[in-house]
Amino acid sequence: MDNMNNRTFQFVLVGLSQYPQAQAGFFWFLLVIYMVTLIGNGLIVMLVVIDPALHTPMYFFLCNHSFIDICYSSCSIPQMMANSLVRRPVISFSRCLLQMYISLFLGMTEFLLLAMMAYDRFVAICSPLHYTLIISWQICVQLVATSWSTAFLLTLVHGSLVQNMEFCGHNVMNHFTCELQGFIKLACSDTRLNKIIRFVISFSVMVVPFTFILVTYGRIGLAILHIRSAQGWGKATSTCSSHLAVVGIFYGTAMAIYLRPQGKASSGHDKLIAIFYGAVTPMLNPLIYSLRNRDIRGALQRTVRIKVKA
Repeated sequence: MDNMNNRTFQFVLVGLSQYPQAQAGFFWFLLVIYMVTLIGNGLIVMLVVIDPALHTPMYFFLCNHSFIDICYSSCSIPQMMANSLVRRPVISFSRCLLQMYISLFLGMTEFLLLAMMAYDRFVAICSPLHYTLIISWQICVQLVATSWSTAFLLTLVHGSLVQNMEFCGHNVMNHFTCELQGFIKLACSDTRLNKIIRFVISFSVMVVPFTFILVTYGRIGLAILHIRSAQGWGKATSTCSSHLAVVGIFYGTAMAIYLRPQGKASSGHDKLIAIFYGAVTPMLNPLIYSLRNRDIRGALQRTVRIKVKA
């Protein structure tokens, strides 16, 4: 099948179509997750924007992180909900590519942004007296812009290779959404270069930033041991543990998919992991940050008091 015919090609997304009795429950499960994700992350974005006490570099990064989670979940969950209501979910070639590009772009941006957030915490704890000089607003904007632009360029590299792949009729993708691995497995053209590039990019945006985060937090841990103030020690461990929890969940599940050897067939295990990092993780992030962060809780209380008085 040539590239022109690819435009009319359709993929069948298996999802839970093999278990029709579970589809209704899956729809409500996704609906709850999506609503909690939108409310939780939207609340963080709103509080950071309207509360002057949160106009700091750390919460600027957190605001961007929550915005990414909103976009990331909105890219896939509504479609999964719609697919859970039909017996044979299909998606066109162009829509599949678009969804895959957006997911890759947002996912890689989040990987890089989490590393930037670790650097921010490192400077705040290890060099507190020079924090405002090192992490200025100009540097914050540059770090965030670097995350977005680097992810965009890497997505273009992926896209230039993927869109030229040929398909010969095999169109059943054992996933809930268009996943890069499932897409490549269905191609009948030579995909060796695609797999090499995919691994190199995955290594660059996962292993390298993750290693940087581990090294950074190793040095943060040593610095925390020298903090004598109980209040300072508690604040440092609170903000760092929240970030580490998010890093562990997001990096761990994504690396389990993208960095292990891929078989020709997609397993149900792959689908469960994809659901976790694509739907559950964006929901957990605001819960982790808000429950363990006094500043976020304080901003929410102040906002509620203002609304009540008004």
